[in-house]
Amino acid sequence: MHAHAELPTPGPDALAHSATLDAHIHAVIAAAGGTIPFSRFMELCLYAPGLGYYSAGSAKFGGAGDFTTAPETGRLFAATVAGVLAEALRQLGPQARVLEVGGGSGAFAEVALKRLLQLDALPDRYAILEPSADLRERQREHLGRTLTPPVFELVEWLDRPFEDDWDGVLFANEVVDALPTPRFAIRGGQVFEEHVALDGNSGFIRVDRPADALLAAAVRHVEHYLGTPFADHYRSELLPQLPYWLQAVAGGLRSGAMLLVDYGYPRREYYLPQRSDGTLRAFYRQHMHEDVLRWPGLQDITASVDFTALAEAGTGAGFDLAGYCSQASFLLGNGIDRLLAEAEARTDEAGVLRLRQELKRLTLPGEMGERFQAMAFARDIDLGAAFLLGDLGWRL
Repeated sequence: MHAHAELPTPGPDALAHSATLDAHIHAVIAAAGGTIPFSRFMELCLYAPGLGYYSAGSAKFGGAGDFTTAPETGRLFAATVAGVLAEALRQLGPQARVLEVGGGSGAFAEVALKRLLQLDALPDRYAILEPSADLRERQREHLGRTLTPPVFELVEWLDRPFEDDWDGVLFANEVVDALPTPRFAIRGGQVFEEHVALDGNSGFIRVDRPADALLAAAVRHVEHYLGTPFADHYRSELLPQLPYWLQAVAGGLRSGAMLLVDYGYPRREYYLPQRSDGTLRAFYRQHMHEDVLRWPGLQDITASVDFTALAEAGTGAGFDLAGYCSQASFLLGNGIDRLLAEAEARTDEAGVLRLRQELKRLTLPGEMGERFQAMAFARDIDLGAAFLLGDLGWRL
């Protein structure tokens, strides 16, 4: 990993904030005997209460933030996804709920609820599972301002997944990539886990420790799937806890669907020999870089999603794989071009230009169109029509 002199320098307040989290992580490492797994380091950087990247109050989304998610690019993404949610909700009946995992700025919920109202397919409840108190407040303010009172009253915020049995749709956009991920390394044919230690100069360094049984078995499962062992010194990410996470957020979901959109690859592409240092990276003020140990709390840390692992987790939870395709195929197959035409008819020339830029960003291969993919699971309902275009199931 190399230093990045070209990154913008944080202001004094941001650096002081980072130093507080830095000291907290130092204390955690010291208490653990000198090292912590990388996944624990990532968890502290992103989610430490009041200090982590997603727990504290900096602007994360959009042009002023560190990265831009699809719902922040404009309204077309959320309106298109809402059409798919509407189809599922109609099949499930009036008691169906929507659970959005990680609500971002609230932009997705706003557009989705307005579109569901238009389509006469409002859910009984629209819940946002949001671990960050700061983001929750921002979402509440945004939705309170932009939704009519009867629609706003459907929205609730959860600290934990639904605890009762429920029917409905779970939606998660760019959530799996932010789950704290273990990193593994192969040394002398053995599986090691990457840890973070102190370098003696108040900085952090990565060190390898023998992997526990869960991670070692997960790595061997991937090797078995690929039909070949990883080369010595190969290093990447792997989420053995993904099936547990998916079952935990779905809770008592009986009938319905789970729709997840994220960036990543099917397993054979994820673990290509040339991708020998994995997919881990950091985002800071629209700059992507590899120095993930830098400035704890000020940058997003993320890894791509192994969609084969996600398919295994969803089907292992007792759902059918309803479809898997690129974000471009998903949006085009579900009428984003019709929504674009409708929106263009209601706006001026500058607005039309903005809308077309938004469509390009969401669908072009060089932008989000191919890097991002959509995967859905269903039980007792049929979502096949949402994935008629560009099915990638054969690549899993």
